[in-house]
Amino acid sequence: MTAQGAGVPPSVNDLSSFWMPFTANRQFKAAPRMLVGAQGVHYTTDDGRQVLDGTAGLWCCNAGHGHPAIVQAIQAQAAELDYAPAFQMGHPKAFALANRLAGMLPGDLDHVFFTNSGSESADTALKIALAYHRMRGEGSRTRLIGRERGYHGVNFGGISVGGITNNRRFFGTLLTGVDHLPHTHRPEKNAFSRGQPAHGAELADDLERLVALHGAETIAAVIVEPMAGSTGVLMPPKGYLERLRALCDRHGILLIFDEVITGFGRLGSSFACEHFGVLPDIVTTAKGLTSGTVPMGAVVTRKGIYDAFMSGPETAIELFHGYTYSAHPLACAAALATLDVYQSEDLFGRCAALAPYWEERVHGLKGKPHVIDLRNMGLIAGIELEPRPAKPTERAFEAFLKCYEAGLMIRTTGDIIALSPPLTIDREHIDTIFDTLATVLDILD
Repeated sequence: MTAQGAGVPPSVNDLSSFWMPFTANRQFKAAPRMLVGAQGVHYTTDDGRQVLDGTAGLWCCNAGHGHPAIVQAIQAQAAELDYAPAFQMGHPKAFALANRLAGMLPGDLDHVFFTNSGSESADTALKIALAYHRMRGEGSRTRLIGRERGYHGVNFGGISVGGITNNRRFFGTLLTGVDHLPHTHRPEKNAFSRGQPAHGAELADDLERLVALHGAETIAAVIVEPMAGSTGVLMPPKGYLERLRALCDRHGILLIFDEVITGFGRLGSSFACEHFGVLPDIVTTAKGLTSGTVPMGAVVTRKGIYDAFMSGPETAIELFHGYTYSAHPLACAAALATLDVYQSEDLFGRCAALAPYWEERVHGLKGKPHVIDLRNMGLIAGIELEPRPAKPTERAFEAFLKCYEAGLMIRTTGDIIALSPPLTIDREHIDTIFDTLATVLDILD
């Protein structure tokens, strides 16, 4: 090792030092795909090509890229107040943002705890759920229930309740006292469903089995994505979320909705809990909160949960949890500006208005080579491909590479293509997405 600045600085083209997340590093560095700019619904590559963003970055750039109102808010905040601690101190935009978020969510979901990502939001929600029961004198409620194929970030709590195998298998025993509900993907009954599939509500009843096995008095919370995104865009069967809510109520179990993907207009409503008409006890958010411009997340709880902590001496810290960058001033400024853009440009309404045309274009891929299922809701879609024999994921990843070469950014998970473009797209962009995909599917082996 050498002292900082000593020797010859590495070339900007030296890709060796960066250990890339969720990436085949050796493959990427042998043939890099470099993005150097973004504006509106397009990325610019290092060779000057325009690539249509079919995934809103990583499900996050709902207001598109480089929106001037959001950019200006971040620039101004950096000059005014670049950092403020959230422990025993505050700044006005943190409280303004919390109030705005509370006003967007239904019912008494009205207290907000800020994090820096969806992963942190998931672990924060789990900790709040455990501590809540302890505060109420039910400290025996320590068990957490997730769901197979669920994704709740990559921290230890999130991967413990999550159900994506590769996210779990390398990291030991994870948290103890965790169990899982079955996933809701039933292609034998629900393939090519439009919106919510008709079959599968009864899968929520597996919670009764877990209650009988462990005892309701040991279970703190159930955490699910109302629409499971990262595993491949799985819609909740009709009646499933309602059934899960009723079962949690019956047994005194908190229900947590992970809305990191579904929050902020993705389905055509502010949040999935509003869209489906099911009120959870805790909601986790991130991604679209700042339209991906500055890392930020938030956990929103119902009033009764917050109130349970507000006991004891007023000088006592009620929750021993938080982050150095909780409610970071730049993140708060970005979020407030983003929420203004969502409102002033009616992007949630835009999503709802485009959803029927999006659905028709999604299901227009039925009959294309290798397509075995299509799923959609709002401006989101899953296109499931038949895997190549003994080579899972290969066919979808080849589609990803061919789409990129053709000027379209898609995302793949397993052999599923996931689409979630910025809410600022128009019909012409939608046509480009599906015309490009149709061409690529036609030439895939």
